[in-house]
Amino acid sequence: MITNIEGIVLNIKNYGDTSLILDILTADRGIIGVMAKGCKSLKSNLRSVTDKLTYATFTIYYKKDKLSILSEATVINNFSNIKKDIEKISYASFLLDLTYQVYKQCENNDLYNLLISALIKINDNFNPLVITNIIELKYLDYLGVMPNIDGCIMCGSKNVITLSSDKGGYLCKNCRTIEPLVDKMTIKLIRMYYYVDINKISKLDIDKKIVFEVNSFIDDYYDRYTGLYLKSKTFLRQLLDKIK
Repeated sequence: MITNIEGIVLNIKNYGDTSLILDILTADRGIIGVMAKGCKSLKSNLRSVTDKLTYATFTIYYKKDKLSILSEATVINNFSNIKKDIEKISYASFLLDLTYQVYKQCENNDLYNLLISALIKINDNFNPLVITNIIELKYLDYLGVMPNIDGCIMCGSKNVITLSSDKGGYLCKNCRTIEPLVDKMTIKLIRMYYYVDINKISKLDIDKKIVFEVNSFIDDYYDRYTGLYLKSKTFLRQLLDKIK
């Protein structure tokens, strides 16, 4: 059956000398495997639409639960700003890898819209670290390991003063022991990141110190509770170390 499917290429694998297998996250069919025959040939009309980050409408010979065959693709957004900036590319690559891993665990089609919205914002020059942290925090819900951001993780008090990745969320004055204090805005932003609609973000004016505090919490939380260790994340950490 020939059909048109909107999606984005999360991953590519070599198949023979001239072909690729694409893992495409689609708007309504989850991740599907698609064969792009002969796409590595210089003369192939598929050559420019079979890279990671290709966001397009794909015309395919669809085979449910089997490898489909790519016929052609019409690009929806080529993410030109991302592709010419090594920092943006690094964040985008990590989001593709993370989405692939999260989808394998929860198979929720909401991930598609979250990913596309994030990539559009990064392409529109919004702070890629902030956008990535927003996605990371939202994904924790789908992984089933969301930190407690409604009150103190120990007693439920709303009068929280810091947060702890080790204990799993916010802490109040009475329950805090050796955990370092964070800025009040860091506490507010964690909650805002979770509830914000990415599509409605029009401005990101956040102090650099706060951005890094939020990122530090999310990084540590992922290490402790998700079991996800991605090479693209390691590279991002090295990139951030140079910026700090």
